[in-house]
Amino acid sequence: MKIALATVSGKAYYKLVKELKGRRLLFLSLKPDDEIPLYIKAVITTEEERELIDHPNILIFNDEVGAEAVIDEAVRVVEGKQSYDKVIIGVDPGKTSGLAVLADGKVLETIACSSVEEVVTKILRTLERAPSVASLVRIGAGAPAFAQELLRLLDWALPKEVVIEIVSEAGTSHFMSETTHRRGARDAMSAIRIAERNGEVFQRRQSDET
Repeated sequence: MKIALATVSGKAYYKLVKELKGRRLLFLSLKPDDEIPLYIKAVITTEEERELIDHPNILIFNDEVGAEAVIDEAVRVVEGKQSYDKVIIGVDPGKTSGLAVLADGKVLETIACSSVEEVVTKILRTLERAPSVASLVRIGAGAPAFAQELLRLLDWALPKEVVIEIVSEAGTSHFMSETTHRRGARDAMSAIRIAERNGEVFQRRQSDET
């Protein structure tokens, strides 16, 4: 527990806690004028409450920045990084697609998407929020129709330096325990396994054109 929320804003607290709990990140809740423990590495607050807080790493939440981005930054601060060496996004495509974000080998978050277009949007936003030296998107091949549509859209949407790989999904669901029967949980866990597995590089159309 190295992240603290120091705010009395109900709106800010609700959005930040929802995002933190969604990622299963531990945090400490404080009032802005509370004394901050020495082990806290990052404090998230609002612009209005910033002056009440004495800490070297104060991160400001507002609707423009958003909870996702400020918590991404808090995680980097805790890990002592300005950016990541490698961000890998794994996708288990289907009617409901699972998406997992791994930064330098650690799972940052998992997301459930209800359409291919939502997957593309989430990937673009994630790459903007998580700066890295190298970025890689790995797409499971278990649902060919969804995978091909996703590849087509990502080929045009992603910067040409982002590598796309097609990954075999054999065995990505086999390890599941009986506690992960829910479809969303299975999709998320499969997406993590896809992100962790080397695949076949997809030849980008953008690369051909350049």
